Amino acid sequence: MGFAAVRYSGELIPDKVVAALREHVDFVPVCPEVEIGLGVPRPTVRLVRGEDGSRMVQPSTGEDLTERMRSFSEGFLAGLGPVEGFILKNRSPTCALKDAKVYARADAGGVVGRGPGLFAEAVERAFPLLPKEDEGRLSNTRIRAHFFTRIFALARLRRVEDLGGLMAFHARYKLLLLAYHQGEARQLGRLLAEAKGRPFPEVRRVYEEGFLRATRLPFRLGSMADTLLHAFGYFKKGLAPKEKADFLELLAGFREERVPLEAPLALLRSWALRWEEGYLLDQALFAPYPEPLMSLASS
Repeated sequence: MGFAAVRYSGELIPDKVVAALREHVDFVPVCPEVEIGLGVPRPTVRLVRGEDGSRMVQPSTGEDLTERMRSFSEGFLAGLGPVEGFILKNRSPTCALKDAKVYARADAGGVVGRGPGLFAEAVERAFPLLPKEDEGRLSNTRIRAHFFTRIFALARLRRVEDLGGLMAFHARYKLLLLAYHQGEARQLGRLLAEAKGRPFPEVRRVYEEGFLRATRLPFRLGSMADTLLHAFGYFKKGLAPKEKADFLELLAGFREERVPLEAPLALLRSWALRWEEGYLLDQALFAPYPEPLMSLASS
């Protein structure tokens, strides 16, 4: 996806999201099929239904590549080191998260289902909580924002070095966490309240796991709208009736998916600037990832 011509046909596949991210993240590109020696270009491989799950077979040779791919995947991931997320190739028998075709037989027969590729299966086993998306889904604005929010939050979290820094991180992400999962947000708050005296690496590990659980699913519109209404409460006394009515109308439009999130957020931020409301201005809710990535248009 924009790094090398490793597609089975020998093509290089450009991707605008990957291209935009290159300015902000360090990629570790890998093509598992090339890594197990299949070469470029190469005969296609396919997933075939087996008794113990999908098998990876090369129809032109009849070779079963399953164990070779599993061995490479497990070894590569074990030596990968800290990562914040994965972007995988959709519909690939190796890298698809859930939409690779599964066939009844290697040499003939129709599609009998869809599922993850073998490398993607290994990724899920090794890193069950980490953000993962395929490049096809990242063309969707909301899915892309969710993925970006999580990987950049995790990168920030892993730079925290002490309990005070972790508390500051939690304060910065408080509204965003409430929009995602109020129950998990409260548990994270309790964890920090009871953390004094515990080894910090352990506290950060547990916090990271809780944060990733809290943000695993995209926020629901109603929960986000409630969070925006909470932020609105900071300004109610200083706003004119028409300003209040305008915001509440925007919020109703957001709940009904007629208005993008950016509209009420921009209004809240403008009021935070007007009244110098530092707590709100510091919230990750307003800038969960770098601004240039926010302007990516949906395809």
